[in-house]
Amino acid sequence: MLIQSLEQKTRLALTTVLLTVVGCSLICGFTVWKAFSLVENERHQIYILDGDIPFLAERANLEANFEMEAKAHIQLFHHYFFNLPPDNDFIKWTLGRAMYMADGTALKQKQAMDENGFYSDIISSSAVCTIMCDSINLDPSERKFTYYGTQRIKRRTRTVNRSMITTGLIENVPRTSNNPHGLMITNWKTIENKDLPY
Repeated sequence: MLIQSLEQKTRLALTTVLLTVVGCSLICGFTVWKAFSLVENERHQIYILDGDIPFLAERANLEANFEMEAKAHIQLFHHYFFNLPPDNDFIKWTLGRAMYMADGTALKQKQAMDENGFYSDIISSSAVCTIMCDSINLDPSERKFTYYGTQRIKRRTRTVNRSMITTGLIENVPRTSNNPHGLMITNWKTIENKDLPY
């Protein structure tokens, strides 16, 4: 009787120890996993101090802002390419800025306009060219865009309004000070540039 009682007590003690070790291992494992997941979540959060008050700022995924940044890039490129005062140095500067934002297709169009005397005509007639974006259609999956704008060429004698439609593709490139959006317009072409009726 005494031996059986001892065996039962030993088995009970062994079972209790094993259950305690397994329970502690599970609790420790869960604690370590939870700590790592909290640290990983904290890495995605940035706190900005305004004086002594911290504000939480979320780190955004690059693709989440692609559509907004692509539209801003397209609009800025057209602004540089088509907003032209009668100042040769300023025209060279703005076109130089635009060339950082697009591939060789924009350079070809610039050279064609130069050969047709577009820029020299602006300077000689003291014309002011401006473009206003009407809308930009962007397909994020194909990365294809269509830009709709209205170009105004204001001369001393008359003002001409033209409808401007261009199309192209958007590619990711490294961000630089000359290309802050980190995007490049490729296969860019003008598909409509015609006078609008008054």
